[in-house]
Amino acid sequence: MEKKVTDFSGKWTMKSSERFEELLKALGVNIVTRKIAAAAASSPTVEVSQQGESLSIRTSTSIRTTLVSFTVGQTFSETTVDGRPCTSFPTWETDRKIVCEQTLQKGDGPKTSWSRELTNDGRMILTMTAGDVVCTRTYERQ
Repeated sequence: MEKKVTDFSGKWTMKSSERFEELLKALGVNIVTRKIAAAAASSPTVEVSQQGESLSIRTSTSIRTTLVSFTVGQTFSETTVDGRPCTSFPTWETDRKIVCEQTLQKGDGPKTSWSRELTNDGRMILTMTAGDVVCTRTYERQ
């Protein structure tokens, strides 16, 4: 019997964001780019399609749209929030939380990771880390 995994599917609207600019700063993003990115990323729409352990996450802002597809438990290539290529490895930390460690493909920088968790009240919490800076974004299903 397959274990029941949480279904993240749906359209999500961001309700709050903490420390996003600090996260970009920790990644070495210059102030002009940080301000533009923070403004554009202030109201992203996130669409998640999920079939079992395979997820596709489309994040749309006024500046760009990113699409990442992966299967939990398998490495995949993506880019860090500041645009550097990395190899990512997502795993289930709990039955409601996916954590993903990122390894830069070249160069160095702070250690980065992200997680997505569904709360009991139906919110999705996206946590992004760069070194010791943690950014938390809360989304609600539309």
